[in-house]
Amino acid sequence: MFLGRKQTALVAPEQTLPGRSERPWHLSERHAVLDAPLVTDTAPAGHEVAVFGLGCFWGAEEIYWQVPGVWSTSVGYAGGDTPHPSYEEVCSGRTNHTEAVRVVFDPAVVSYADLVKRFFEVHDPTQGMRQGNDVGTQYRSAIYWTTPEQEAVARELTEVYGAELARRGLGSITTEIRSAEDTPYYYAEDVHQQYLHKNPFGYRCHANTGVAFPA
Repeated sequence: MFLGRKQTALVAPEQTLPGRSERPWHLSERHAVLDAPLVTDTAPAGHEVAVFGLGCFWGAEEIYWQVPGVWSTSVGYAGGDTPHPSYEEVCSGRTNHTEAVRVVFDPAVVSYADLVKRFFEVHDPTQGMRQGNDVGTQYRSAIYWTTPEQEAVARELTEVYGAELARRGLGSITTEIRSAEDTPYYYAEDVHQQYLHKNPFGYRCHANTGVAFPA
């Protein structure tokens, strides 16, 4: 959570911060909760990668590392233009990134569809550039698919959940759905990785619609 700066519109790519050519901070070798590497640029054989933006990434990561079949998680920045941005730069609203969680999972144990359903249930995808009291472009809802099959599932389930929200008189879904190839994922600083394991009483934002994904 970064107070005081509330950019609610993306800026033109040429107006974003310049960033840097490589990550300037060290990351732990191992995930602080799961018995897996933290940096997972290459997923193990038989595993897939999913990338979601659903508000403050501290609570988002905690939700996903508890899902059976998830092998590793990390938090980072996706959907923007500035290479290797810092947390402060992302929170300034001048990189166009959203706070994201990267999930490496075994589809033989948990399906991508189930991860997407969980995504919709644990945040509010109708709020645009915010989640609850967290306001800014870095809190927007997003799905960055890594395979054509993931894209098909994400779009289909977005329609299903959107219809359910409409039936209940709630707002329209504002979730950004893009290819992960078009929007590089940059690992956040080590202090943010598994933050709520390191700080059990830390901040959690779980704004949601209260609507379960329909059967």
